[in-house]
Amino acid sequence: MQNIIIAGFGGQGVLSLGQFIAYSAMYEGKNVTWLPSYGPEMRGGTANCSVVVSDEPVASPIIAFPDTLIAMNKPSLDKFVDKVKPGGLIIVNSSIIKDKVKRTDVKVCYINANELSLQAGNTKTANIVVLGAFMKQTGLFAKEDVIKSIEKIFAKKPKVIPMNIKAFEIGYEA
Repeated sequence: MQNIIIAGFGGQGVLSLGQFIAYSAMYEGKNVTWLPSYGPEMRGGTANCSVVVSDEPVASPIIAFPDTLIAMNKPSLDKFVDKVKPGGLIIVNSSIIKDKVKRTDVKVCYINANELSLQAGNTKTANIVVLGAFMKQTGLFAKEDVIKSIEKIFAKKPKVIPMNIKAFEIGYEA
C-alpha cells in the first residue's frame, strides 16, 4: 500500500497531479482512492489531496501518516513534513521552497519543477514535472501507464498532450 499526500496552492495542479497517480494505478489494476481538499478560495488558496494505492481494497481515503509527501509550496511542506512515516519520501518543489528538510529519517528529493517546466514549453506543467520525479523515485507504475493517464486526462485538449509528456520525461530524468 502507498499513501500519498500532495499539497500546494490552488492553481498549481495539485489535485490533477493526484488524479494522474490515481489513473495510473487503475491502468495497473490497483485499488485506489483520491480525496481532494481545498479552501474556498480555490486558485491561490491551499489545496491538497490524498491518494491511496493498494493491491487490496482500500478501507479509507483518509491518510494520517503518508509514505510520500509531495510539497509544492512552503506552507504545505511545513504542515505535512512531520507526518511522513520514517523511511518515507518527501518531494520538494525547490523552485518555490528554498528551505531544506531537516528530517534525516526520510528520503528527500528536491526538484526545480517551475524552471524545468519551461523546458517543456509551459510553466503550467510543473506538476507533471513533479509527477515524473515521483515515478522515478518510487517506481510505483510503468512509465507507459503514466503516459496513458496523461493522454486520458488531456483527451479533450489533444494539443497539450505532447508538452505534458515532455514535462513528465524531463521530471523523470531530472
